Amino acid sequence: MLIASNPATLVGVPRFEPFPALRYSTHESTDIGVLSAPPYDVFDEDRRGQYAQSHTHNIVHIDYPIESDGAHRYENASKVLAQWISAGVLVADARESFSIYRMTFTDDAGRQRTTVGVIGALEVVDEGAGGVLPHERTTPKAKTDRLDLTRATQANLSPVWGLSLSAGLTELLMEPGELVSQCTDEEGVHHVIERVDSPDRVRAISACVSAQPVLIADGHHRYAISRTYRDEARATSGPAGAELTMTYVGELIQEQLSVAAIHRLYDISASSLLSALTPYYSTADAGKVDAHTIAQMDEKGCLCLVDANGQGTFLIPNDAELSTVRDLDSSRLEYALSKTTHEVSYQHGVSEVLEKVTTGRYGSAILIRPVSLNEIRRTADTGELMPPKSTFFTPKLRTGMVLRSLTS
Repeated sequence: MLIASNPATLVGVPRFEPFPALRYSTHESTDIGVLSAPPYDVFDEDRRGQYAQSHTHNIVHIDYPIESDGAHRYENASKVLAQWISAGVLVADARESFSIYRMTFTDDAGRQRTTVGVIGALEVVDEGAGGVLPHERTTPKAKTDRLDLTRATQANLSPVWGLSLSAGLTELLMEPGELVSQCTDEEGVHHVIERVDSPDRVRAISACVSAQPVLIADGHHRYAISRTYRDEARATSGPAGAELTMTYVGELIQEQLSVAAIHRLYDISASSLLSALTPYYSTADAGKVDAHTIAQMDEKGCLCLVDANGQGTFLIPNDAELSTVRDLDSSRLEYALSKTTHEVSYQHGVSEVLEKVTTGRYGSAILIRPVSLNEIRRTADTGELMPPKSTFFTPKLRTGMVLRSLTS
């Protein structure tokens, strides 16, 4: 493997550095399942309450402030963080380290798989500067929550998810590190964190990731917040740690990816959608939509329209009409509906889509296929961004496995 001797001096590659990780104390048990939680943006306040009640030290007490906690909720989160550190609930590593993160799960095809990546501190670069690349356009989103939380806690509480273009990263991570923590989540995914702080191995991992650009897979908004916070820190002599942000990095290869689709929910009826899509797609009856529909879509190379009764219509692309559009379900669908007045929302999971359409919350839906590795790689190579919410990377990283102080 070719590794740059001093990658930080190259143009268009990011620094990737170890840091003294802040972790739950595991002197009694390495199992921190009751202390951790899914990412804040994949569950609602009801489930947040369940996690909060499950343990007084569950990470949601810091990572998920809610309006009912009052105007000072972010300051309160910061106080809780400080209290937990003072009480030894959270303990900082004695020296800088990387955290190998392994996830073992059963994929949609029923195969058991294990993926591996590494958590470190990735350089925060200016938009368009290269080195850290987006892979899809983002939807408008209120960003003050994460920014206010970062300002108050001066910490990275959950990682951005990046994909490294460096060949050989997976090989560097195969050797086990020191087991620090683990848990099995509600979906049956087993999460394992291993500490690596030996100087030689730290240098090898840092050099490998820093030798090539990193593509953001998940966490575009969190990375944008890191950029805003970095600029504020520079202007106010804030914490130097703001120059980097906590990031999980895995290699951009097939065996390290598990990508699901994010389906489209519409405020208009299936018949209205079908009328707009007819010039671009031919149709075929799909019957009652269920968990097997996605596999049928893969076989036929098509999408599937879902009506209010849960009945499906296959949408088979008319290549002649879509010849100028990127061969990506989300891109073609966006193009075909560009002149139709509608609002779109996003949802992963066929059963979740069916529930929202058949109960009348939405007028119709369209199921799309997962994005391929080739298309993700094409985005990295060409810079041509996908439409918003084109990919759903799974399994989701667990919040609370590793935290990073920006002041240490």
